[in-house]
Amino acid sequence: MDVSLTLWVLTIAGLCALIAADFFIGRKPHDVSVKEAGAWTVVWIVLAALFGLGLLFFAGGQPAGEFFAGYITEKSLSVDNLFVFVLIMAKFAVPSQYQQRVLLFGVLIALVLRAIFIAAGAAIIASFAWVFYIFGAFLIWTAWKLIQEARAEEHDEEFEENRLLKAAERRFGVADRYHGTKLFIQQNGKRIMTPMLVVMLAIGTTDVLFALDSIPAIFGLTQDPYIVFTANAFALMGLRQLYFLIGGLLRKLVHLSYGLSIILGFIGVKLVLHALHESGVHVPEISIPFSLGFIVVVLAVTTVTSLMASKKQAAAEKRDEEHIDA
Repeated sequence: MDVSLTLWVLTIAGLCALIAADFFIGRKPHDVSVKEAGAWTVVWIVLAALFGLGLLFFAGGQPAGEFFAGYITEKSLSVDNLFVFVLIMAKFAVPSQYQQRVLLFGVLIALVLRAIFIAAGAAIIASFAWVFYIFGAFLIWTAWKLIQEARAEEHDEEFEENRLLKAAERRFGVADRYHGTKLFIQQNGKRIMTPMLVVMLAIGTTDVLFALDSIPAIFGLTQDPYIVFTANAFALMGLRQLYFLIGGLLRKLVHLSYGLSIILGFIGVKLVLHALHESGVHVPEISIPFSLGFIVVVLAVTTVTSLMASKKQAAAEKRDEEHIDA
């Protein structure tokens, strides 16, 4: 796509307006109900769909297909982020009424950091076509790692702060309790951070680790920076509501890692084939419609098998309890 500076400015301004509206509506700290989370989740999905349809109308089927494939991929990968978000909330004992504010600003930090990653990735791809080999190999390795972790059932039960976060805490100091939605307070004549700011930084900076595989993954579906950015933006901006909507269902998605590993491996192979094609080797390339269909089918099968396995496990646990009581 030939995206003008004006369109970039209008798009970013539109996204900022949506974020501002989201913040204004939920500015008062409160516990988010399932109904509220469900309504906002639908709103963000509809907005993403309308944006994709706009691309279809003004730019054609190819950009629209790339956007939807990228959006669904980023959305599915972002669900995996929610497991870590739950750990972070527990680690910092975030009061329930403040969790939506934490997630809003945490996601905004993540979006800014991802924009930097996307700009860097686009610049590298434009200058060095061989980087597709690296991206492809990295995604295939990540897919294998996910499978190994899923088979070993190695899930971290506690969030560990990264070095950047620890450095910020040492530099500014941290209050021993929450002070509403304040980010800084004065204590003993010194300006220090509140736990509210620390947990926001934790969510934002932790997302960078997830971007290490999600950004190469979407570049495997499209090399258009505009589509990469907007797909990431819509996927991330609906993540906060998704956290409250499916928080209780996360543990039931027992096969999610397998589904994500298949998707990442598939995109990795697609990137390698694309790199070979760019090098003059006659190999088949995987089309966007096929990619989109493959991703949707994998996610659908993964969800169904996960729920079936969880239901079977719950029934087995119930029988064990009844046997013990008897």
